[in-house]
Amino acid sequence: MSTTATGTPPTTRRVTGLLALTGVLAVLAVLSVAVGSRAMDLAEVWSGLTDAASDAYPVVTELRLPRTALGLAAGAALGLAGALMQAMTRNPLADPGLLGVNTGAAAAVVTAVHFIGIASFTGTLLAAFAGAAIAAVACYLIAGAAGATPARLALAGAAITAAGYAYVSAVQLLDTATLEQMRFWSVGSLINAHTVPLPLIVGLIVAAGIVGVLLARPLNALALGDATATGLGVDPRVLRIAGIAAITVLAGTATAACGPIVFVGLVVPHVVRAYTGPDQNWVLPYSMLTGAVFLLAADVLGRVVARPSELQVGIVCAVVGGPFFLYLVSRRKVARL
Repeated sequence: MSTTATGTPPTTRRVTGLLALTGVLAVLAVLSVAVGSRAMDLAEVWSGLTDAASDAYPVVTELRLPRTALGLAAGAALGLAGALMQAMTRNPLADPGLLGVNTGAAAAVVTAVHFIGIASFTGTLLAAFAGAAIAAVACYLIAGAAGATPARLALAGAAITAAGYAYVSAVQLLDTATLEQMRFWSVGSLINAHTVPLPLIVGLIVAAGIVGVLLARPLNALALGDATATGLGVDPRVLRIAGIAAITVLAGTATAACGPIVFVGLVVPHVVRAYTGPDQNWVLPYSMLTGAVFLLAADVLGRVVARPSELQVGIVCAVVGGPFFLYLVSRRKVARL
């Protein structure tokens, strides 16, 4: 496929890619509804969608449809959050999961459930937002704030993730009720999608997604450096505040609903930029679609490979994303302090 003289893919190629991604996402959504740990033929699936008296109705309409919707929303949120974080920090290793944001949200949720007794999803969501924000700020302070490098951020995020994971595990082991409530959630799962308020989740992700996508042009200016961005009329401080707010809502909502799912926000923007180039006007919407494709495909795969049981989507994402992260860290221009 041809590119322009500057190496940027032509607009027609990128528009075609968006259309192709949309088609792939539609196919995966159909597969997510039709395929599961329980084998069903197409006639049963259709009956489950159209006939409330059908034996397949509880499985297809009440379980698989909400699971598909949550997978689409959470995947788009995590893909966009990762792209925003990498663009704001100009750090190819930035990711809500690797920088401790997801684990911070998880630790806050466990605290809210065990120590405060919060049982409502709204309370859990607020706790996830607070934990995500605290973890993000702590990571940058530990890494040296303005002097943070990719490797230092990765190390600080690893430390926060390890501490948060140990805390979450300790609380769950001390309280069997909390463990039972959160055992699927803590590894990253869509299995409880039917129990969460999907309209609220989708509404928050759409609102934060709109804010994130609107930051594309300022982020392109920020890529030239803070001084140049200021000269172009962009206030880097305001931009970073808006970006962090969008990332916190995106990652916090996805984590509250699905648990801490890592690597989606890391892998997706790298794959996207390899196709679109660095222009955030394309990277951000592509990352939303690709994140949804990645998470939904991982969930469908997890339901199929371990029949009649299933692998949680967080495990599948880690199996795919772990080797990719090791590849990135091994590259000298990324790993150098």
